[in-house]
Amino acid sequence: MTAYILRRFALMVPTIFGIMLVSFVVIQFAPGGPVERVIAQLMGDDVSATARVSGGGSELGRAAQPGAGAEAINSKYRGAQGLDPKFIQELEKQFGFDKPAPERFFLMLWNFVRFDFGKSYFRDAKVIDLIKEKMPVSISLGIWMTLLTYLISIPLGIAKAVRDGSRFDIWTSTAIVIGYAIPGFLFAILLIVLFAGGSFYSIFPLRGLTSDNFSMLPWYGKILDYFWHLVLPIISMMLGAFATTALLTKNSFLDEIRKQYVTTARMKGLSERRVLYGHVFRNAMLIVIAGFPGAFIHAFFTGSLLIETIFSLDGLGLLSFESVFNRDYPVVFATLYIFSLIGLVVGLISDLTYTWVDPRIDFETRET
Repeated sequence: MTAYILRRFALMVPTIFGIMLVSFVVIQFAPGGPVERVIAQLMGDDVSATARVSGGGSELGRAAQPGAGAEAINSKYRGAQGLDPKFIQELEKQFGFDKPAPERFFLMLWNFVRFDFGKSYFRDAKVIDLIKEKMPVSISLGIWMTLLTYLISIPLGIAKAVRDGSRFDIWTSTAIVIGYAIPGFLFAILLIVLFAGGSFYSIFPLRGLTSDNFSMLPWYGKILDYFWHLVLPIISMMLGAFATTALLTKNSFLDEIRKQYVTTARMKGLSERRVLYGHVFRNAMLIVIAGFPGAFIHAFFTGSLLIETIFSLDGLGLLSFESVFNRDYPVVFATLYIFSLIGLVVGLISDLTYTWVDPRIDFETRET
């Protein structure tokens, strides 16, 4: 198993490199950029995340070289006409665009290896401090969403497997499939319209995880206020994951129930409950339990992006969205690097969880 773990860690290096390289190359051709954003602010224009750059490229791939003329400098940036070319060059140097793209890329990788993510372009703070500040909100959403999903969907999946083909199974499957078909962000908007002061009721708050008077509440009031703010975001995030886990649990139990060892256990006179939870449960839950780390990471990073944006929750999802929109590249690349790294590590943890749940599985002896 040690050799397998080391091999997986070794494979993470080219994987991370490929992810960062592709993302960096795409950014070279992305319209707009930090320099154009600053120019637009100075000129009093609205900042647009989709502003086109003359010549088909952004300032990332076409940074000015020392000694370039005013026309060459100004022609690269939309709205830069009339500005001092030396000022534009200073902006490029400030954002690091005075260096060739390959040099910037490898310098970024070297800094990221040491977890030095630099400072945000448009926030007066280090990137790592921003991530630490926003992470508790995303972790909070991910933990509660994952725990509630498993606590509800696993018993439901077992009940559906035991009652396979019954009216209960049919109706719950219909409800699950309908829920899975509804996008989480669309369901979030529906909940806001219905229960957050949209057009009908104003039961739940719309913004943040705490109320304005949170610090003045007693300890039990703070707990209630916190969960009161979590209700709508968690329900919106649970919709798709709940359906997946429930059906996965059902199918896994059905597959195990039909095996020969279950028939043998029943012939020995064991009760149905003993057969189900003493024999079937361990084998059937293998794939469900092993998927727990991945489910948490999905909720933590991917699932929370739109939900945090819709409910104005100041977490990593909202930070990433705003950074992409504002072309705050240090934050964009830092969050991408951290998300990718954690995703790869969690993938390894999921594989190791298989071996912990079922020692018969040995990844080290399989062919590579």
